[in-house]
Amino acid sequence: MRTLAPRIQAIREHNKGDQLAQNQQIMALYKEEGVNPAGGCLPLLVQAPVAFCLYKVLNITIEMRHAPFYGWIRDLSAPDPTTIFNLFGLLPFNPAFMPEMLHIGIWPILFGITIWLMQRQSMVSMDPAQQKIMQFMPVIYTIFLGRISAGIIIYYTWNNVLSYGQQKLIQMQIDRGVKKGGTAVRKP
Repeated sequence: MRTLAPRIQAIREHNKGDQLAQNQQIMALYKEEGVNPAGGCLPLLVQAPVAFCLYKVLNITIEMRHAPFYGWIRDLSAPDPTTIFNLFGLLPFNPAFMPEMLHIGIWPILFGITIWLMQRQSMVSMDPAQQKIMQFMPVIYTIFLGRISAGIIIYYTWNNVLSYGQQKLIQMQIDRGVKKGGTAVRKP
């Protein structure tokens, strides 16, 4: 998708007023190059059951209750105990009177940052209107997932960090192949 981005952008600029022609030409380009635009959704079908099982294990299993982790996380089945309102535990302030949805800890913020990094890596070929909407997704994820089990947030934060690194490595190899005169997309 990244190698097709300049061509997709050219199609969008050439057919600025005609959305139907834009979409038809982009789909023809995908077909010509053998690219499936929905291919990025396939890993979600594998990850969804894993996320559900992880959630159930951390919230239901008795053995996981009060299982200590590293640092300030004393219970993997409970939300991150730090909050942004007391500077993550540095101030002697208890923000218990504030809505629980706003109690955002360090791990949920790190999770939001990794979501943002992953999006920056993959938003090259998105429609500009879709890009504007997707810019708010890390904030939404941070707020709504900030009060779930710390174990789940830690798992997905590290998963995002490793996925980001893996994608960066793959992209560097593709770029290196293109600079040496090779092709980035190999056809069978």
